[in-house]
Amino acid sequence: MRSTDRPDERARVAAETAGGQGLARYRALRRATEALTRSLTPEDMGAQSMPDASPTKWHLAHTTWFFETFMLIPHLAGYRPFDPRFGYLFNSYYEAIGPRQPRPARGLITRPSVADVLAYRAHVDAGMAQLLANGAGPHADLLDLGLAHEEQHQELILMDVLHLFAQSPLSPAFAPPRPTPPAAPPGPLTWTGFPGGLVEIGHTGEGFAFDNESPRHRVWLEPFRLADRLVTNGEWLAFMAAGGYARAEFWLSEGWALVQAEGWQAPVYWRETADGWRAMGLHGLRPLDPAQPVSHLSYYEADAYAAWAGARLPTEAEWEHAAASAPLKGEFRDSGRLAAQPAPEAEGLTQMFGDLWEWTRSAYLPYPGFKPAKGAVGEYNGKFMSGQFVLRGGACVTPAGHVRASYRNFFYPHQRWMFSGLRLALDGAGEHARPSDLEVDVMAGLSKARKAIPPKHFYDARGSELFEEITELSEYYPTRTEVALLKRSAPEIARQIPDGAALVEFGSGASTKTRIVLDAAPHVAVYAPIDISASALEGAARAIRADYPNLIVAPLRDDFTNALRLPEETEDRPIVGFFPGSTIGNFTPEEARMFLGAARRLLGQGASFLVGIDVVKDPATLVAAYDDARGVTAAFNKNLLTRINRELGGDFDPSAFEHQAIWNAAESRIEMHLVSRRDQAVHVGGKTFRFAAGESIHTENSYKFTLARFADLAASAGWRRETQWVSADPAFAMVLLKS
Repeated sequence: MRSTDRPDERARVAAETAGGQGLARYRALRRATEALTRSLTPEDMGAQSMPDASPTKWHLAHTTWFFETFMLIPHLAGYRPFDPRFGYLFNSYYEAIGPRQPRPARGLITRPSVADVLAYRAHVDAGMAQLLANGAGPHADLLDLGLAHEEQHQELILMDVLHLFAQSPLSPAFAPPRPTPPAAPPGPLTWTGFPGGLVEIGHTGEGFAFDNESPRHRVWLEPFRLADRLVTNGEWLAFMAAGGYARAEFWLSEGWALVQAEGWQAPVYWRETADGWRAMGLHGLRPLDPAQPVSHLSYYEADAYAAWAGARLPTEAEWEHAAASAPLKGEFRDSGRLAAQPAPEAEGLTQMFGDLWEWTRSAYLPYPGFKPAKGAVGEYNGKFMSGQFVLRGGACVTPAGHVRASYRNFFYPHQRWMFSGLRLALDGAGEHARPSDLEVDVMAGLSKARKAIPPKHFYDARGSELFEEITELSEYYPTRTEVALLKRSAPEIARQIPDGAALVEFGSGASTKTRIVLDAAPHVAVYAPIDISASALEGAARAIRADYPNLIVAPLRDDFTNALRLPEETEDRPIVGFFPGSTIGNFTPEEARMFLGAARRLLGQGASFLVGIDVVKDPATLVAAYDDARGVTAAFNKNLLTRINRELGGDFDPSAFEHQAIWNAAESRIEMHLVSRRDQAVHVGGKTFRFAAGESIHTENSYKFTLARFADLAASAGWRRETQWVSADPAFAMVLLKS
């Protein structure tokens, strides 16, 4: 056996690789920050143009102070701070760390010099090289935060330098412009409709995100439309010509007061000259391009324009839901253009990422369940959740890879020096603008960097037939193992159900397994199946009524993951929830926690909840259950492509994709994928989606649990584990929870 095949050796190699990657990321980031200063003089880097801005020198030192304060001092043995006085000079707002130089007076910090600050950076970089030499290890999360924090300050450097240069009568350029062919003015706005409904927003749990992007949660959206692009300079000129800055009816009260007090007549960096309007940017003072998006707007200006245009700003939930169907690419800083570009000629939503941060009408508030991190780092975002508004999408000065669909930027409504623009929204999805759930999920899922389609779309008529075949396969143990376990344990389960109880089944389907419980527990008085499918619910209720004439059947048509109230027939009765089938394994851990919490609220205090879970077992058994020798599961997986072709006009070639089932030990889940056998392009819904050879569509997760891990998950949602029944290998469990 090779040395790297040993588990301990694999772990060591992985740690060394992660360490090297962490240090390489750190060094690349630090070089990128310093590269932003190449065209600046020491005088440029020490000046502060307004209280909201900071000198470039301060940004260079503050980001260094962050790594020194939160990583090196507490975690690198023997580390000596470069200069203890720097804590006062370069702390930003961390009350727990101590006092600091007032923000409006950062420009008065003439000492240390720029050279001293660069020496400070070199000192801390050397310490970080030692700390990361063997991998980030327990500091990985803090390293990710520090890197993302410095990326934010890279953008702030460019914002603040532009504001500084805009105060100069010389109108200096930060960088020479890149020649681009003149763009034709875009056509009239078009609109993309969304049917709304119950959607999820927030960080999905994969990769780094700031704490304010979590927890992921459900939001109800009414039907809405988004404009296909950002508002342009030419359109803003029309607003000005219509008296936009002089008509109070378009403005919020505080915004109107500001317009009058400060004499606003145009965006902050616009200059009217004898030759027409010019705009100050990082390339200096240049003629206004009517095709470019209008930039550097306050919230008040964006909201006033929307009112004048007969529209509104989108909410952040609308924006994020819409952005899920847009590719995460755009005009970011790495393009070198450093200015928002005219919208490309394309159908559907454009400019969702990059170009300009987009104002939303949403106040910057914590998501439900948000809790700041412990310690000083917890001050990073939570303390600012008042009085500001959310912006989305990134800008031409944002580092590529920094933003996500869930990323929440935030500024006060009067501020104008950000690279901020606006996209209009309208109520109502518009005529003929109600795409099916399949279309919404497919278009969104194929547009992601890691393509994925939810498993609920497997079950068209053919998919359902194939799944029934799967349940009969020798390799597919879950269904027969669970049924056998229920039959054997039914008498004991029945003794846990109080007399006169209401049995509430989540996602009841045909209620097949429920009959095992009802047969063993004739003292159940009410059966309340919950299902989103009216036909499935009606059929199950009719059959149960016929076979159990003394049982009250009270079906509830609802999304069982988010139902708010039980049928009235269950009132004043003991409640027992029932969720068989290991369906909880199809949720992500966070989704499972949210579901268990919602179920506890629905079932009420004192309720019981019987949940089926598939237990972790040897990988060979797990993989075989999802990749059978006859290829039925492969046909089931590929049938999704056939359905997309039939219902959405796609041109997938199912033979060009290979079914793959893998055991992801780190996530404790079986994953199903459809893997592209070659480089290819596929067309769906009028859009082209490209696949590289080996690229996959992630179609299903099936999480497997240990009893202890499931108990911890349930406890996080307010349940306690009462007892469980476990089958012999291949192990499956029914777990009884109590609220």
